[in-house]
Amino acid sequence: MREHPRAEHAPHPDVWTGRATNRIQWLLALIGAACMALGVELAVDSAWTSGVAPLAMAVVGCIAAGLLVLFGTLAFVHVALKVDMECLEVRCGHMGVPRRRIPLSHVAGADFAPLVTPRHWGGWGYRWRPEKGTAVVVRRGEGIVLRLWDGHTFTITVDDAEAAVRVIRDRLRAGTPGTAY
Repeated sequence: MREHPRAEHAPHPDVWTGRATNRIQWLLALIGAACMALGVELAVDSAWTSGVAPLAMAVVGCIAAGLLVLFGTLAFVHVALKVDMECLEVRCGHMGVPRRRIPLSHVAGADFAPLVTPRHWGGWGYRWRPEKGTAVVVRRGEGIVLRLWDGHTFTITVDDAEAAVRVIRDRLRAGTPGTAY
């Protein structure tokens, strides 16, 4: 885990941003690209003599699997978190999709989670578990657990999660007096 300066009483910026990255998923994206290349290679230079149907199925299967793996992993290579005065926004991958925007008026509290792992959530990505809530997990490490007013929780892995929790709590304290944290 990374060490972060503990500026407890420093003023927070109007917009706090953070992110987390998983470099291992680039390897998975490379495997997806290799599957696509294999499908193209089969289509262009095939020596199959057993017929067109098996060749077409192999080509379509390789390209479809490659696209699924490539785009599925690139969508969760990193997560970006933005907290402004009114809402919290989570964007995944390079295109920012999937994206979730949570107004701070829907947040009851925020807690620091020192260790969030993909194993606890069933893998990387946008996850939901009935007993735990929803999460965006792109790597193992620290994260934020938001307690929402509707009783659900939302967990996000992000670097310097303690600072994000402080910013969210300060915004909640300023916006709604008497809120429990």
